[in-house]
Amino acid sequence: MKTTLVAAALVAIAASVHPVSIKPPAQAATHAAGPPARSERAVPFHVGESLTYDVSWSSFVTAGTAVTTVKEKQTSGGSVAYHLVADGQTTALLQALYTLHYTMETWLDGFTLLPQRATASSEEGRRRRVRTTIFDRPARRARYEIHTSTVVKTDVVIEPDEQDALSAIYVLRTLPLKPGAAVTMPVTDDGAIYRVRFEPGAVERVRTPIGEMRARTIATSITDANGRAVGRHLAIWIAENDQRWPVKLEAELPAGSFTLTLREAH
Repeated sequence: MKTTLVAAALVAIAASVHPVSIKPPAQAATHAAGPPARSERAVPFHVGESLTYDVSWSSFVTAGTAVTTVKEKQTSGGSVAYHLVADGQTTALLQALYTLHYTMETWLDGFTLLPQRATASSEEGRRRRVRTTIFDRPARRARYEIHTSTVVKTDVVIEPDEQDALSAIYVLRTLPLKPGAAVTMPVTDDGAIYRVRFEPGAVERVRTPIGEMRARTIATSITDANGRAVGRHLAIWIAENDQRWPVKLEAELPAGSFTLTLREAH
C-alpha cells in the first residue's frame, strides 16, 4: 500500500511548459530590449478546489480515500505559486491490518507551471518519514532530503521541464491532449528520475459516484533510469469539461491492482 498514491500520481504526469515570450514593438527596436513580459498560465483549477477519490485495491472494493486540494495561492520564490495538497489513507477496515497515511504537497509556480518544492509525508504503521525536494531551476539541480530519525541529503541533476508526481497531475489538466499526440517527459519521485509517456486515446463514458462523464482515456507507460518498465496497464481518464478533472486512474503494480474513481468534486 505504500506506493498507492505515488503510483497514482505518476500515472497522471505530463507537461510541456515554456515561459511566454513577447516581441518588442517595431518602434522600440533602437532601444535595448528589456526582459520579456511574464504572464501567469491559464489553468482549469482554482483555489479551494477539492477532489475526493475512492481507492480500490485488488479484492477490496474501497481500500481507502484520496483527496487533492488547491489549498491557496501565495507569494513564493520571487514568484507566485499554487499550494497543492494530496492526502490519502486506508479505510478503518484495512487499518486493522495495515495503517497508511500519506500526504503530498507541492508549490507549483503560476508562471512556468513547474514545481518550486515538494514534500511527501508518510505514516506506515509505526514508521514515519518526510521526503523533501527543493528545485533550483537556474542550476538545473534539486536537493532531495529524507527525514526519519536522521536526515539524509542528496544533490541531484534535473531536466529543465522536470515535474514531481503531484504537480504533474495538475499540469496534465492544462494540456490539449489529442489522439496521436503522445507526450513524454521526465518526472522526479523519491530522488529518482522516471520517463513517462502518454498516448491520448478516444473519449469514453466513465461511470463515477457523481454521475456518468465523458472523459478522454490516456494510456501511460513509465520507465526508470535503466529503461525498466514500472507497473502495467496504466491509464488515466480526463474529463471533457471545463475543469478537466481526472475522473479515473488505473494501475497494476507488484502490490496489486489499484483504481481511483472520483467521488466528490467541489
